[in-house]
Amino acid sequence: MVEELMGAVAAVCAGGLVYLAAAARVVKQYERGLVFRLGRVHGDVRRPGFNMIIPAVDRMRKVNLQIVTMPIPAQEGITRDNVTVRVDAVVYFKVVDPAAAIVNVEDYRFAVSQMAQTSLRSIIGKSELDDLLSNREKLNQGLELMIDSPAVEWGVTIDRVEIKDVSLPDTMKRSMARQAEADRERRARLINADAEYQASKKLAQAARQMADTPSALQLRLLQTVMAVAAEKNSTLVLPIPVELLRFLERGRDEGGQPQTQAQTPEQTQASLDAAEQPIDKTEQAMEELRRAVEQ
Repeated sequence: MVEELMGAVAAVCAGGLVYLAAAARVVKQYERGLVFRLGRVHGDVRRPGFNMIIPAVDRMRKVNLQIVTMPIPAQEGITRDNVTVRVDAVVYFKVVDPAAAIVNVEDYRFAVSQMAQTSLRSIIGKSELDDLLSNREKLNQGLELMIDSPAVEWGVTIDRVEIKDVSLPDTMKRSMARQAEADRERRARLINADAEYQASKKLAQAARQMADTPSALQLRLLQTVMAVAAEKNSTLVLPIPVELLRFLERGRDEGGQPQTQAQTPEQTQASLDAAEQPIDKTEQAMEELRRAVEQ
């Protein structure tokens, strides 16, 4: 009798252990449990920790509440300014309503992926190439709104959407490179022209200053000669002041004036002396110039 009682107690304990093992469920901290009893949602969402269900009657579905990082495959499209591009992105989302995520949609991950691809194609068609390259923040916000609108009914919220890369055809890359090069060249020419303008203003001021003091021009000439001679060149290029050339030209004109009327011998001798005088002055000026160069 005692042995039969002990056997019954052992059988009951074994059955209890089997039932406990079949009914026990552990929900992790980042998960929530949804219990279906005979196909219908029963009770509230199960919190993290140890939970019990009725074996063979209840069935628990666990839903992950962590943020999911889902890459969007590269989508090829034509922008509003008729440029073919390939754009890929990444979407961050999480489940906020486990019951809606399980009941309202068959596979919320697949649904979010398809909606993200469709929205990305739509964004490409509505945007221009410059916006895709430089104004991505605004496009990211628009893409997030397009995905988040239907995802609310699925118990999913979109945390963030980022456009990763924009691939352009090789011809478009070369065109953009030429455009950038032309823009750089234009800016370089403008800077060079502005520098020339400022330099010309300074040179004009220096010319006016030298015009007031003619000796400054001669000193500047000697400084130039010394700077050239310091290089030890075999050829020396010497600039001649314009005033000297004008002086030589006046001397030539005075010496070569034609005779318009008959002259006496005294007048003829005076004319010859006047004609020789500019030549003497010219030779004297050339001699002074040669001395300055030798010094």
